[in-house]
Amino acid sequence: MTDALIDLATASPAPSGSVPVLELENLSVSYTDQHRRHRRVVHDVSLQIAPGEVLALVGESGSGKSTTAQAVIGLLAGNGRVDGGSIRLNGTDIAGWSQKRLESIRGAKISLIPQDPTSSLNPVLTIGAQVEEVLRLHTKLSKPDRRQRVLELLERVGLPEPERRAGQYAHELSGGMKQRVLIAAAIALRPQLIIADEATSALDVTVQRRILDLIDDLRAETGTAVLFVTHDLGVAADRADRIAVLKGGRIQEQGRTAEVLTHPSSAYTRQLLSDAPSIAPGPQRPAPTPRGGNAVEVHNLIQEFPTGRKQPAFRAVDGVSFQVPQGTTHAIVGESGSGKTTTARALAGFQRPTAGSISIGGQELSTLEAKGLRQFRKHVQLVYQNPFTSLDPRQTITRIIEEPLLNFAPVPRQDRTKAARDLLNRVHLPESVLTKHPRELSGGQRQRVAIARALVLNPQVLILDEAVSALDVTVQSQILGLLEELQRELDLTYIFITHDLAVVRQIADTVSVMSGGRQLEVGTVSEVFDNPQHPYTRELIEAIPGNRKATQ
Repeated sequence: MTDALIDLATASPAPSGSVPVLELENLSVSYTDQHRRHRRVVHDVSLQIAPGEVLALVGESGSGKSTTAQAVIGLLAGNGRVDGGSIRLNGTDIAGWSQKRLESIRGAKISLIPQDPTSSLNPVLTIGAQVEEVLRLHTKLSKPDRRQRVLELLERVGLPEPERRAGQYAHELSGGMKQRVLIAAAIALRPQLIIADEATSALDVTVQRRILDLIDDLRAETGTAVLFVTHDLGVAADRADRIAVLKGGRIQEQGRTAEVLTHPSSAYTRQLLSDAPSIAPGPQRPAPTPRGGNAVEVHNLIQEFPTGRKQPAFRAVDGVSFQVPQGTTHAIVGESGSGKTTTARALAGFQRPTAGSISIGGQELSTLEAKGLRQFRKHVQLVYQNPFTSLDPRQTITRIIEEPLLNFAPVPRQDRTKAARDLLNRVHLPESVLTKHPRELSGGQRQRVAIARALVLNPQVLILDEAVSALDVTVQSQILGLLEELQRELDLTYIFITHDLAVVRQIADTVSVMSGGRQLEVGTVSEVFDNPQHPYTRELIEAIPGNRKATQ
């Protein structure tokens, strides 16, 4: 974690002399497995949030933070139960309340902003109808008054043309717009407590900042308390008055944000802070030593797609050019819809460019026919974003790693098994993993398997498409370290696709910044980050969590 980020965590102490909006005392939660055994996942958690205060509950996947939040609002999974402790809302213990009784306070006293807006909105109801539902259940407003209130709420959360949006369906909105709809529903009745469960983790940084600013404004206006459930220490540093750190269902430490970040008392918190990527200039890696010519050359790349209508083709990539020396890493950064993934797919040979040229290892892609393109793909491999969906759940790890070998030439089974074993060792996984299936591995282990699979054909170039964005900060740090090690040992060239500029500072040598299909800036990481020339680049840097006050 950067010293700058720690210095910026200037949080005020919790208000005193008032009853906490939320107080948990020795809360314990368990889940029942298929053998009817109870597995404790939250152990004696105690915390409190005062009116108008923001508490960040920080931890990695499996730490119990979402389970804690779900227990508060009474939305545990069917096999979950509160084993003990109290959940006091304004001094009243609601831990033993029935679902019917809890429904009377959901939305009215406590609101939840979930992580995934796509799965949280009903696809067959209009946006307006879904926001109105909260008002219909908890107020005696007439239908015209409810309709007016819905439009006011949609405008309040910054949705343009609220009347038109109210009549649209979820699939017609962007991710950021969907999340604003969920916030509109959450604040409709001015609740005393808002639980934001990783509510911005899937959003681009500029959208994330606008959503967090909106929650801040609402808190300041109404005195609403906020429980931020997050794995992002930058968000916690920027927005929280206090932090509680959770690991294995147990509180490791809690206190004022500045105190926890500057003087962490637990080894686990110190590890989290150490592993968090930094946007500050200090962590930038040293310049690579040139080991040859350019491994990748892209000149004026244009990629268009037909619209299927009597309109011009959609131009997803418009005039992108960059060069990547052998053994170095070039990052392509931008938000959703910027064209970065389309560029990656063109580099991998999955689509023929509309115009421009791509040369990899001296081979011009546009000159390759089907057979040559197939052989070319041995030299360029992709590592995808989500290790939970990129591996076939039916196959063993051995089969997953060796499969690319079967696609190009007959390789004896013994040789395939040896290659899989050698690659597992190279990505620091034990041989015992070979006989397992993906479901038996953690997210970090699965991504190591995905990297091993990409390396089995001895490629020259790896394209990593958001390859660490789905991982917790400590696992992310380990994978980035592994990638650097592999690059040094195998002289690999990386194209790193990401929206996370802090990770770019850590892993990349050069960078292209893209927006709307256009390349706005290109250069070394230090040139672009320390002296950004385009307003959009400056906005991206200013929006990085943990960097907010430094740029004000």
